[in-house]
Parts: sequence; C-alpha cells; structure tokens
Amino acid sequence: MAKLNTKNANFPKTYEGAKASTITPDEQLRRSVMSCLLWEGEFYESGQTIAERIKAIVPHTTPEEALKIVIEAREKMNIRHIGLLILREMARLSTHKHLVAQGLEKIIQRPDELGEFLAIYWKDGKVPLSKQVKKGLGNAFKKFGEYQLAKYNRKVAIKLKDVLFLTHPKPNDKEQEDLWKRLINNELQIPDTWETALSSGEDKKTAWERLIKEKKLGSLALIRNLRNMSEVEVEPELVKSAIKNMKTDKILPFRFIAALPYAEGFEKELEEAMLKSISSMEKLKGKTILLCDASASMYSYISRRAEMSRFDASNGLAVLMKEVCEDVKIFTFSNRVVEVKNDVRGFELIKAIASSQEASGTYLGKAVKEVNKLDYDRIVIITDEQTADKVPPPNPNTKGYVINIATYEKGIGYDEWIHINGWSEAVISYITELEKAETEQK
Repeated sequence: MAKLNTKNANFPKTYEGAKASTITPDEQLRRSVMSCLLWEGEFYESGQTIAERIKAIVPHTTPEEALKIVIEAREKMNIRHIGLLILREMARLSTHKHLVAQGLEKIIQRPDELGEFLAIYWKDGKVPLSKQVKKGLGNAFKKFGEYQLAKYNRKVAIKLKDVLFLTHPKPNDKEQEDLWKRLINNELQIPDTWETALSSGEDKKTAWERLIKEKKLGSLALIRNLRNMSEVEVEPELVKSAIKNMKTDKILPFRFIAALPYAEGFEKELEEAMLKSISSMEKLKGKTILLCDASASMYSYISRRAEMSRFDASNGLAVLMKEVCEDVKIFTFSNRVVEVKNDVRGFELIKAIASSQEASGTYLGKAVKEVNKLDYDRIVIITDEQTADKVPPPNPNTKGYVINIATYEKGIGYDEWIHINGWSEAVISYITELEKAETEQK
C-alpha cells in the first residue's frame, strides 16, 4: 500500500528549481503584469503562455484590485497593452464588468489604443460591444483633440471613425462635434510630426534638422532616432544641442541605455541627460546593498522588436540606485558573487556590471548569504527570480526588497522580503515613500 504520511515535494518551483512562493490571485496578476509587454516572450516562457496565464487569473481576482493593477500598470509603469487585455477579460465576467468603463476611460491615453482594445476584444471572434465597453471607449474618445486624432488616424483594420460609429459618444460641445465630422470626412489637419515629415518625401536630413530647430521633436523621439539621424548625417552639433536641452523628466534610465549603441559621438551628452533625469529624486539614507542578477536568462529581450534586454532594464535601475542611495555597494550574482567597483557611475557603471562575470546560472541564495555578512540598512535585489537555490531572509532589523523585472508564473521573494514588480523608476520611488512613511510613524 502506498504511504500517505510522507513529505510533499510537489511545491511550486522556479524554472531553475528553487522553491517558489505561494501567492494569491491578486498577487499573481500583479506579478504577471508589471513587467509585461503583451504577447512578448521571455527566456523561459512564450508571450502566448504569459497572456493566457493572465487571462486565466482575472476571474479569480478581486474586481477592485484588478482595476487598480490595470491603472497602475498604465499610469506608473507606462505599460500600454496589458491593461486592455485584462479589461477585455473583465468584460466577460458578471463580477467584474461593472468596472470596465471606468478602466477604459482611465487607461486609454492615445487614440490608437481605442482600436487596439477592439482588436483584442474581437481576437476570438466578432461579438457585440457590451454597454460598459461602449461607455468606456466613448468617454475615452472625448479626451482627444485634433492633433492627437490626426496623428493616429491611420489606415488600419479598425479606424478611429469606426470606433466613433460603434460607440456613439455625445460630443461635449459644437467644437467637438465639428471635429468628429472632420474625422469622418478625412478632413483633419495633418500634424507636423517627425513621422509625417519623413513619410511626406521631404529629404530626411533636412526634415530632421528642421524638426530639431523648430523644437518639434520630442525627447523620446530624439533618443530613439539617434541612429536614423546619424545614418543621414544630421549636423552633430545640432543633435548634441538638442540632447542637452531636452526635457528628461519622463524618460527612464533604460531608454538612454537602449540608445547608447547608436550614440557614437553623443555619449557624453546622453549620459549627462540620463543623470539629469534622476537628479531630482529623493535620496535613500543609510547603507544599501544592491544585488544585480547577471545570469543568462537576464539577457532575453524585452520584446521581439526591442534591442534591449532584461539585463539592460536592470542596469537602468542600478544606475538610478547609484544616484539616489546615500551609501551603496553594488554586487552582481550568477554562479558567483562579485562586487562592482564603487568609483563609477552612469555608463561606466553599466560597463562595470556587464564585465563583472560570465552569465551563467542563478544562485541568488548563495549571493544573499555572502552579502549578509556585511552591515547594511537595506538590501535591494534586481532579478527575474528564477534562482536555483533557497534564498535566506535579509538580516534582522533591515529592509529586504526583491524587484522582479520578468513575468514568470513562479518566483521567490514574498515571505520575509518586500516584493515589487516592474522596472520603471516608480519601484525606487515606492521604496523611498515606504521607508519615509514608516519613519514618520515612529
């Protein structure tokens, strides 16, 4: 007869084999969402697997918490598509559908997201729009003026005027009514953007230089197009001046890192802009240990079209931590633990992290044991959590944070650790605000 009174080894595991934390459906949704680019694969999981898992979790979540995660993903983590998928799944559920209109109105921030939601809504077959969906899309439509509507009035399967006809929103005033008539009649004034300038047949070098001089090139568009401008030999001093004068408040460090391979001749200006973007952030007092995952799985790309890996995103957070921490020691871990030299910052810090060791296995437990021999007030781990060994708790009377920058189903760092999902600067702001609030309560 088989024995029943035996040790159960069927606990959830990470992909590397360590015991994973057991979490609630709300926590599972947050974990799967905050680092997710919809339908994009990762080192261990396909994009389709991640999307299907998210869809399966939604019915088990608290409706209000699901909506909160959707809004936070869009507004704090700047993730555009995943919230649309969750709201589509919420629209199927009698327990959740009453929040769909509120969610759509809140998270749709670009006109093209109206059609993208409908593409998701009809992905499994065309069905009538629910009342909540019509209301949410209609209210979101009202937010956009002529510039935005014209910019995204593209020849796609579901056009903006299709959304207008399907939802029948009531215009706020005569001016908006006239605007929508121009949209329907294809009479919107075409905006002068870099996309329209380059597609109009204008000489590319002339177009880039004109847009820069007329200050019609946004900061993100500027750093994303450094390669394109270099290829057509845009005046280097003009580009340098644009980088120096760009607004950096809404650009995250990893964006500068992604631009670095194409910034030959502009490295100094790009680094100065990156450091400027985080210079106003509140400082973290005390001693900090930063552990950066340098294992092989971190080198998976964030999306099929992206030229940036999870490791690049991690480096962006490391650069940020270096600037905001009063006293910080940085280590990398893979098969071993290596301390990164402390007298570098910015792009030099990224090079130091990347060259610190070979990318191999993930032994986070061994790394935490090693750094626990040191004196610190907080330990911050940046990882995809797929460790092969058990992770001990942080030292007594300290703070321990695990920043998860992947979306894998199973992970660690929930029990004795404070678990944070995502890789925007918001995760660092969260640490700062949390500790400040606890200090004020004492």
